[in-house]
Amino acid sequence: MRLRFILSEIGIGLRRNLSMTISVVLVTFVSLTFVGSAALLQLQIGKMKDDWYDKVEVSVFLCPATSPEPTCAGGEVTDEQKDAITAALDEPEIKPLVEEVFFETKQQAFDSFKKQFGDQSWASVATVDDMNSSFRIKLTDPSQYEVVADVVSGKQGVESVQDQRRLFDRLFLVIDRATLLTGGLAAVMLVAAVLLITTTIRLSAMSRRRETGIMRLVGASTWFIQLPFMLEGAIAATIGSLMAVGGLWLGVEYLVTDWLGGTVSWIPYVTTADVLTVAPLLVVAGILLAAISSLVTLSRYTKV
Repeated sequence: MRLRFILSEIGIGLRRNLSMTISVVLVTFVSLTFVGSAALLQLQIGKMKDDWYDKVEVSVFLCPATSPEPTCAGGEVTDEQKDAITAALDEPEIKPLVEEVFFETKQQAFDSFKKQFGDQSWASVATVDDMNSSFRIKLTDPSQYEVVADVVSGKQGVESVQDQRRLFDRLFLVIDRATLLTGGLAAVMLVAAVLLITTTIRLSAMSRRRETGIMRLVGASTWFIQLPFMLEGAIAATIGSLMAVGGLWLGVEYLVTDWLGGTVSWIPYVTTADVLTVAPLLVVAGILLAAISSLVTLSRYTKV
């Protein structure tokens, strides 16, 4: 009997405030979609770091015949200068950090260039002499890339040193800022969701003052009076959170996996499995959002 009464009260409340209930569902959906997006962006950064940092190389580009760099004042790099660079990498304090050193000739660099940019019209004017020979240094500990880079930087015969981790860090910084922006928008939308849920429950409580008054007179407990209102908010928020999970799943499946994965396949993307990992957190967040809003509102409008 009590369960039937509670379900009846929930149905009445949802019907009386149908437009507001739909608004709660939509606002919860949008806000938790932003929250889920921020979480997936962080997971994406983690996947990229795990995959790319292990492949970090320090590229030491050697002097070509003509270069304005002070270290290239003597013209193209000589064999003695190459030997000096190799000797620096063999120093006792540096050698444990170096897993492998690969020397790339101008011809090899030109072949790689043509393979990567051969379909570009501007690439047709490039020649072997335009390329730099280089040392490619694979590290045992990618976090020590600055130590190795500092050893070879400024040496005669070295035009420039490029450590790939700095390039990755810039990319991760951009994604981090996008995550912060998404998180900020999520916070704003969550505040809007709280206010809307509070308003919906307040209107529902005020419209049923007569019923709640009768329930007080017959000795109904505060919890029994408040439960239907709390469940109304929880149902709306749960529907919104499930819609957010569905939207994120579709976005990852069709935009990330199918479209981005098919276009740029060398990046380790988040998957629908990651969405399912985040899903329980979003559902719980939606229910907590409704519960907190309900308790704050009902403590004022359904006092015994």
